[in-house]
Amino acid sequence: MPGVVAEAAGPRAWEQWREYAADPTADLPRILGAALTAFAEHGYHGTSIRDIAAAAGLSVPGVYHHHRSKQEILRALMDVAMDELLGRSEAALASAGTDPAARFDALVESFVRFHMSRRPQAFVGSSEIRSLEPDNRAAYVARRDAAQRLVEDAVRDGVAAGVLAAEHPDEVARAISSLCVGVASWYRPDGPLTPDQVVERHLVLARRIAGAPG
Repeated sequence: MPGVVAEAAGPRAWEQWREYAADPTADLPRILGAALTAFAEHGYHGTSIRDIAAAAGLSVPGVYHHHRSKQEILRALMDVAMDELLGRSEAALASAGTDPAARFDALVESFVRFHMSRRPQAFVGSSEIRSLEPDNRAAYVARRDAAQRLVEDAVRDGVAAGVLAAEHPDEVARAISSLCVGVASWYRPDGPLTPDQVVERHLVLARRIAGAPG
């Protein structure tokens, strides 16, 4: 899709996978940042190209220069979010080395930090999947499934190494993913818990769900 390539950010290295800008739109191209805010506030169908153009400080033809349609903007926005989730998670796993317990913890932490720091992306990703056209939806679901497989692999590897005792690894992996994703629905930066406290509490919960000793 030429428009996506022209406007989307290039490949990112996520070595500092714990670090996030306070503004969820800070790392996004201007059009996608404007679309993210509009979709999160008004929904995909409640937002027009004219709305996105105005928020981005562009003309409508200026938006169409980068993206052929509002559908393409939604697909690009959701692709960028998945790029970031997968990229940060792979970096977290790499930083943990080969120890299965450390890899499990790093992956859980990565998922929790992403859903704390990218709440609008998480909301749009879950609420607007219904708005994707069939081919776009299938592509997005495939990438979402790839993220889920990272959790499944971390649980299975932990069980194989004897550091986790999950009797049903795939079901446990789904429960852990839901736990991490759910952070986006309630976390607030001005709330009573710091990001590190949220991470630590969710690590305790995830370890218990997966049957970690102690």
